[in-house]
Amino acid sequence: MAGLSGRTVRDLRRESRSTVLQRLYFDGPMSRQALCPATGLSSGSVSNVVAELLADQLVEEAGSVGSDAGRPRRLLRIRPDSGRLIGVDVGETRVRVELLDLALTELARAESPLGPRGYDVDAVVGHVREGIADVLRTAGLDPGDLLGVGIGVPGIIEDTGEQGAVVHGQTIGWDAVPLERLLRLNGQLPDDVPLFIDNGAKTLGQAEMWFGGGRGARNAVVVLFGSGVGACVVTEEAAQGRAVEWGHLTVRVGGRRCRCGALGCLEAYAGAEALVARWREAGGRPSAGAGEETALTELLAAARPVAGRDPDPVAAAVLAETAEYLGAGLSDLINLFQPERVLIGGWAGLQLGGAFLDEVRAHALTHALRFPAGRVGIELGRLGPDAVTVGAAVLPLAAFFARGGSRPRPANRTVPSPAWRTALDGRLV
Repeated sequence: MAGLSGRTVRDLRRESRSTVLQRLYFDGPMSRQALCPATGLSSGSVSNVVAELLADQLVEEAGSVGSDAGRPRRLLRIRPDSGRLIGVDVGETRVRVELLDLALTELARAESPLGPRGYDVDAVVGHVREGIADVLRTAGLDPGDLLGVGIGVPGIIEDTGEQGAVVHGQTIGWDAVPLERLLRLNGQLPDDVPLFIDNGAKTLGQAEMWFGGGRGARNAVVVLFGSGVGACVVTEEAAQGRAVEWGHLTVRVGGRRCRCGALGCLEAYAGAEALVARWREAGGRPSAGAGEETALTELLAAARPVAGRDPDPVAAAVLAETAEYLGAGLSDLINLFQPERVLIGGWAGLQLGGAFLDEVRAHALTHALRFPAGRVGIELGRLGPDAVTVGAAVLPLAAFFARGGSRPRPANRTVPSPAWRTALDGRLV
């Protein structure tokens, strides 16, 4: 029955289950007694919810702790094997697919190089489908056992309703690609297994905020530094984060041509692809046939002094200029959003590492306004190269929690549930 707020009994029960699940997930194992103040629910509500979750085999007992009264308190935790998730990273050099349990422990993995066809839509769709089939086969799972599949991709994501997620990836040549519809065409995934498609920088940000360097921060910016650059801005108003096309901020009017076609974008100076290209233009000589990641490794090696050899001045100058551009770009994010933390991830950001970060940090704090600069920490992300994949898997995990731990229902985009049915469902709980 709906109250004055419009919420039904079913809504309230789902919210209570969701609250308990999330608290156990992030802070468990916990006792029933500890869950009451942690969730704001009454002891009766906690007892009822825990009994349901135990019966649904979503939660299990995990030992006990003593209490002041001398009677031990049973600890509870989420069962890692009570659900399976898939995370997909459509990256710049490969497609990575991981099958994970609810603790985000990797159960199986498949990787496919993008190859000469690069971001050809049919090729990418094929890699994703094959990767999903591969990890399910390795684990001996049926697709219907999944709670969902999350996919991180470059570009702007539009939810179009019937067509599902459509990707606008200007830098990779994707113009309104109906990726969700294409992935479902062969019937590999049942309709009741949801697909979540989002920008790769946002999935990176989601992972770092839940499990990495952003945990505990209310406001943060997580930067993805790879072939290009992107960012996810997390604020109290946008707790799930939102992707911003930071790499296409203009840093030099009439400057270098960017992959998006415009002139003077930050990505044309600070992305790994541009960084390697500028090194070549300045006379740098990566080894023959070196890919982007190998060439960046060689650039870094050339710029560092080693025993008996001074750093290559050309490589060092290119890196120094890149650090200044990247720092200036970060200062814009600091001035605009005033975050507590800025985290730098992505394969290129992690490869450049701490020494490069010191220079970037110095330039960012020099260009930013004093007040926000004095409050922000700028660090490397903590989750390593799998962060986008893990963040993609977090998308169905977050939806699972929002449903109170219920299995997904078959999607029906064309026939919404009538109002009388919604009201009746609330009464029948």
